[in-house]
Amino acid sequence: MLKKILIADDDPGILDAIGIMLEFEGYEVKCTPNSAFLLTMESEFPDLLLLDIWMSGTDGRDVCKQLKQKASTRKIPIVMISASKDIERSAMEAGADDFLAKPFEMDDLLEKIGKYI
Repeated sequence: MLKKILIADDDPGILDAIGIMLEFEGYEVKCTPNSAFLLTMESEFPDLLLLDIWMSGTDGRDVCKQLKQKASTRKIPIVMISASKDIERSAMEAGADDFLAKPFEMDDLLEKIGKYI
């Protein structure tokens, strides 16, 4: 059974690049440019969520907080990603399990993923 990773980022280039690389590594990948979708998940939860902090109309930290408060999603590991290196602390305070600053090396991403799934 393949491990499922959900990527939420409003940059189509990021979704494509990370998605292709993770599929190549043997993960089942789903992508969404809409972080509000994450709050409506009722089933088929991912094994890990890669969540961009700055998304159109939504702050990923708010989404993270809400997911970590719901019984059905609180155990999903969330790795927040952002081009702003100086907001790691606020990502962790929002409940993220880990943080990765863009741009990042694929090996660093794979290492963080491997830590949680």
